[in-house]
Amino acid sequence: MGVVNVTPDSFSDGGDNVDPGVAIAAARRLLADGAVLVDIGGESTRPGADDVTLDEELRRVIPVLEGLVGHPVSIDTSKAEVARRALALGARLVNDVTALRADSDLAGVISDAGAYVCLMHMQGQPRTMQVAPRYDDVVGEVCAFLEERLSVAVAAGIPEARVCLDPGIGFGKTVAQNLALLNRLDRVCAIGPPVLVGVSRKSTLARVLGDPEGRVGSDAASIGAAVAAFDRGATLFRVHDVAAHVDALTIAVAVERGAER
Repeated sequence: MGVVNVTPDSFSDGGDNVDPGVAIAAARRLLADGAVLVDIGGESTRPGADDVTLDEELRRVIPVLEGLVGHPVSIDTSKAEVARRALALGARLVNDVTALRADSDLAGVISDAGAYVCLMHMQGQPRTMQVAPRYDDVVGEVCAFLEERLSVAVAAGIPEARVCLDPGIGFGKTVAQNLALLNRLDRVCAIGPPVLVGVSRKSTLARVLGDPEGRVGSDAASIGAAVAAFDRGATLFRVHDVAAHVDALTIAVAVERGAER
């Protein structure tokens, strides 16, 4: 899953794609590089990010989605109306960082459209989530949350076969908690649905490599984390540098199978 943030304030590519034409071209490049889906987002969820109004989010994403009709895209939103408009324009998946908690109408929109959904774990809200996050058992608590939200989605009419789960690396977690989740990703995978990992360029990577104030991790570190996540069962990866991840994961798959294909 290639990332195209149509925002001025996302942590890695904020401001790069605010022009719809630039965003559309970026999405097409990611698809050409091997992405099977491009994730279009109009509201930053970086730590400390402010909320965006419905009208502003629609203003940012609709021209991009219109320019990508016929291409495989997902919409990164927690708002039912944004999802409804995106799905009408051909989006295939709703990537909701709140796991259907922010907008009570969102589950119905996804169900009615027969779309896919990604349910992510987040402790708190983007504005406050990195202010001393605490868990007694981060892996157990994240798994319990995702199991509960999966049940909510299924009860709302979304087939389990159309759900994927995201442990929410960097969303209300310390570096140690992020590493614990990645290390025991097999427990998240054991819930059942495919697991998506979004660790690309996140600050945890920079801090592991010795920069305590680092806000953006390197692409090399991102690839290392993605391969480690693959080894533990993840099958979906939300990334910025698609081509390099495709190469690395293709090799990881070949090694796993013991064969080229």
